[in-house]
Amino acid sequence: MISCIILEDEESAQEVLQSYVDKTPFIECLGVFESGLDIPLKLLQKADVLFLDIQLPELTGLSFLKTIPIPQKVIVTTAYKNYAIEAFEEAVTDYLLKPFSYERFFKAITRIRNQQLAYKKVQPKELFLYADKTIYKIDIDEILYVKAEIDYVKIVTTAKKILILDSLKNWKEKLLDFRFIQVHRSYIVNISKISKVYGNLVYIDKEPIAIGKKFKSQFLKEINH
Repeated sequence: MISCIILEDEESAQEVLQSYVDKTPFIECLGVFESGLDIPLKLLQKADVLFLDIQLPELTGLSFLKTIPIPQKVIVTTAYKNYAIEAFEEAVTDYLLKPFSYERFFKAITRIRNQQLAYKKVQPKELFLYADKTIYKIDIDEILYVKAEIDYVKIVTTAKKILILDSLKNWKEKLLDFRFIQVHRSYIVNISKISKVYGNLVYIDKEPIAIGKKFKSQFLKEINH
């Protein structure tokens, strides 16, 4: 799933982009904003794609782009051709001239999706963990679950259990591109290792793990995807 933010001050253009996003099954919109100054930094960091208009109040789209502190896939959406060179100098991914069709929109977003899929294919599936004066090589596919234990996390694999000084939050980010999901404030589980779900319990092999109330909806959505 690709997440996006729409930065556009014209209501009609907002509606067109939102309708294109809504009809594309692998995109979700995190928010629509009329000014770059209104976008929370945490939300910007979370988004995969920024749809960026050029002519904006207070701060132009390209001026805002120069202030973004993180690598961002940017698709410019504008009625003006003359900003293309400057935009591509800022490493934008695509440049859509209004009014653009859904077909043109789909081509731009599919290119980004394909890049993400290619990146995931080459990502290493192994981790090296240091614990008890030993470096352990862990195959990510063999991790059953990760459990938070105060200032530590326990990595439980098909072969071993390793306790390291770390946080569950860090591990959630580390496993973001793999099929893991948080089911409880203390547990992240490997979806491929689930044997069954019964009531508020998810079974990893034969071991039951409680599903937290705040995590259940997203968990059920993910396993039924």
